[in-house]
Amino acid sequence: MLKVTDLHAYYGKSHILQGVNLHVKEGEIVSLLGRNGVGRSTTVNALLGNVECHGSALYKDQEIIGLKPHQISHLGLGIVVENRAIFPTLTVRQNLALGMKKANKFGRWSYDDMFDMFSNLRERADVPAGVLSGGEQQMLTMCRTLMGDPDLIMIDEPTEGLAPKIVTQVGKLLEEIANRGVSILLVEQKLTIALKISSRVYVMGHGQIVYEGTPDELRENEQIRKEWLEV
Repeated sequence: MLKVTDLHAYYGKSHILQGVNLHVKEGEIVSLLGRNGVGRSTTVNALLGNVECHGSALYKDQEIIGLKPHQISHLGLGIVVENRAIFPTLTVRQNLALGMKKANKFGRWSYDDMFDMFSNLRERADVPAGVLSGGEQQMLTMCRTLMGDPDLIMIDEPTEGLAPKIVTQVGKLLEEIANRGVSILLVEQKLTIALKISSRVYVMGHGQIVYEGTPDELRENEQIRKEWLEV
């Protein structure tokens, strides 16, 4: 589904990503772990065409490095950004509609799917999104991306600042997304949720992948956790 090879990225003269290699299979949840500032979000932004970079990223066997963000999106690659980026003056339903590639043309997700998973959004469907809580806005951002019917979705820190109850809901949504055949590249700091729902995990350090394995393998590898993940 996605194969990234020798990816380098820069902010000005700063060499942030230094040869990242990773892959995500169809229907797989893969978590990208690491401390703040190691390049996890930069990896996502590079794959979206938002950062100066070079290397290779094949999405469905098509090279996406060098394409514009809107071109990448139309290929079926979705993104849930960390800052949520909802449209505060539009209603919840209108925000969801903006996620659709073609007006009133549903893919594998409908309004009812979103509202069934998050009853809070159903109750506030016609309320301006700006009055939603932080957790509700995060739900809305994820659901809006799904309305575009992506085949792979990259999600940057979806549980940051959320209450434990909402974190649990987000975890269930991620599992439901994968159950419907959508691949997920998850950037996450909370080990608990990442290890619970992921098929595989990558650990980043200093702009490179320093570890790849299953959640069980990472749980057993105390050295990697202490060196690259624990504060």
